[in-house]
Amino acid sequence: MTIFLHGYRYSVYTRIARLALAEKGVTYERVEVNPFAADYPANYLPLHPFRRVPTLVHGSFVLYETGAITRYVDRAFAGPILQPASPQALARMDQIIGVVDSYAYWPLVRQVFVHDVFRPRTGGEVDPAERDKGLKEATRVLWALEALASDDAHLCGPDISLADFHLGAMVAYFVLSPRGAALLAEYRRLAAWWRRFSARASLAATDPGLPVTQP
Repeated sequence: MTIFLHGYRYSVYTRIARLALAEKGVTYERVEVNPFAADYPANYLPLHPFRRVPTLVHGSFVLYETGAITRYVDRAFAGPILQPASPQALARMDQIIGVVDSYAYWPLVRQVFVHDVFRPRTGGEVDPAERDKGLKEATRVLWALEALASDDAHLCGPDISLADFHLGAMVAYFVLSPRGAALLAEYRRLAAWWRRFSARASLAATDPGLPVTQP
């Protein structure tokens, strides 16, 4: 049964789903959907009524929302278990995912990465004040995540979990900004975690690259 993942190449949430699929060793087909494009495909709306990405299609089963997708992938397919067995470690995983989604995505990705890296390459409008606001807010969320992170190999303990994918996809963009990389280096646990996570084959396999620089 063919699995399709509909998503936008540069979306961190698409990459989170791809990381889970890669770590489980699941073969799938990618369908590119740019939710920001003027020629947004009309046939995608029945799959996702809110015009977001990603969406997973497994046979007749259609699933959107990244957290639901990654948990389904973990439960439905063979491979390494991506959620801790311990109730406390599982709760910590859910907490970190919640913090990352609620408080890290906007400053790390939409403010710092977009205004320091993405828009300069694509010729978009750059707002240094917006970038600086993102750096200020990133300080608070990184401080909070530093306190939650385990001293083990991964965020929630010795084994990798879905929390690593959520934060990893965002940090991968954040550190492309020299300012972001310098800020992350100030947090001992997170910096050590990133050195380990950034070496994973799944991160390299899901790297979307960057757009070609515009003149």
